[in-house]
Amino acid sequence: MKISMIINDESFEYDVYGLVKAFFPEADVKKETEGENYVKTVTEDEKDALLISVFCDIEGKSAKGEKRVSDNQRKEVKNTLKRLLYTALEEVTEKTLPWGTLTGIRPTKLATALVEKNISDDDIIKRLKEEYFISDKKAHLSLGIAHKENEILKKIDYKNGYSLYVGIPFCPTTCLYCSFSTFPIASWKDKVDLYLDALEKEMAASSGLMQNKKLQSIYIGGGTPTSLNEKQLLRVLEMTEKYFDTSAILEWTLEAGRPDSLNKEKLEIIKASKADRISINPQTMNDETLKLIGRHHTSEDVAEKFELAKKCGIDNINTDIILGLPGEGKDELLYTLEEIKKLAPESLTVHSLAIKRAARLAKDTEKYINRAYDAEEAMQLSGEAAFDMGMAPYYLYRQKNMTGNLENIGFSKEGKEGLYNILIMEEKQTILACGAGSVTKVLNGAKPERIENVKDVNFYIGRIDEMIERKQRKLGISDIDN
Repeated sequence: MKISMIINDESFEYDVYGLVKAFFPEADVKKETEGENYVKTVTEDEKDALLISVFCDIEGKSAKGEKRVSDNQRKEVKNTLKRLLYTALEEVTEKTLPWGTLTGIRPTKLATALVEKNISDDDIIKRLKEEYFISDKKAHLSLGIAHKENEILKKIDYKNGYSLYVGIPFCPTTCLYCSFSTFPIASWKDKVDLYLDALEKEMAASSGLMQNKKLQSIYIGGGTPTSLNEKQLLRVLEMTEKYFDTSAILEWTLEAGRPDSLNKEKLEIIKASKADRISINPQTMNDETLKLIGRHHTSEDVAEKFELAKKCGIDNINTDIILGLPGEGKDELLYTLEEIKKLAPESLTVHSLAIKRAARLAKDTEKYINRAYDAEEAMQLSGEAAFDMGMAPYYLYRQKNMTGNLENIGFSKEGKEGLYNILIMEEKQTILACGAGSVTKVLNGAKPERIENVKDVNFYIGRIDEMIERKQRKLGISDIDN
């Protein structure tokens, strides 16, 4: 289907586009330059086309550059616009969206902000449903997570803390659905040590930028950090402790996502460090699907590595699964959930498949996607399985082009919640990031300031001084008090 969008105020373009894509995820949506003020289907002989025209009469500034409309007023105009557009699209498509007019990745921030203001639960639910058209089920889910996050954050001095992200952009292979900037370790093995040299230089230069903050959480991700060999993995862990004061650390997570990247020696190295939480991610426990998506391990390998990690004394393991993988339906999901129960992880992150343009999956969607797949039922079954394992939801986020327009949910046993996940999703503190493709997010007012590193490994190695200088310059002049 082809959709033409006409918007007179470009500042609302992102919101309009996101909502249109939520209703028409597979449509080709393009912005046009002129049109009338209406939302309508076109004539009978143009069944595969839709024209959406949005006109908003709001002046942002006077001729002298002075604001005529406050940020809060503009926000309310945006929300009203989205409600009107949602109603029109709902009529055209005869369908509703579980998250209503919300198109951003952090829908729980609304509920969290209201909880922090001590607004009653009934009033929060009412506002979420009436102002944003969120379904009753998602409104209650969002509120429950907001309470859980608030309960956890009240126990720590997060305002005077910061988190550290360390990026290792190498993987054993690139999965079918992956859109991250990752590099096959076998093809880049001659550059890995050069990469770590650059990473160490950045870490050394960055370590003094947060002198007035206490480091509270560390997340080493990627990529797959455990795709490094034993010596390289040990180096990353040691230089993290060398350059950063970890005396106040509350959580240190290391992604050990691919079972085919793990062995006993690596797990012992992790255990001997201060890292106290890892993630082993099968994505599915069906071997045929694992082959199809390009993961060179079996479900048996997953179980073996879980057992090995526990024998090495690692007692906080998260595992990820993805709902809606190619060829998978209810039976395959139920099998995966039963096998996950046998592993007995401390936390489970349930992802709804997101089809990203940069992923191989997006290039041949029709070949892989099951149109009869019931995304809502799959999420419900996953939540029930998590409940059976003694877990409750503790954080949530969304992505573009998600199956069923749903969400990703982190479930956890009591006391095993991933602190870093909450802090980054709720944007509660500065995240200092090192490594290719990583993004430092400085809390400097209502909206975090982003300081991005280049994604390409060669560019990162060659331009490391430039990235260090930019980070030092921006952090040196920014007020990073939360």
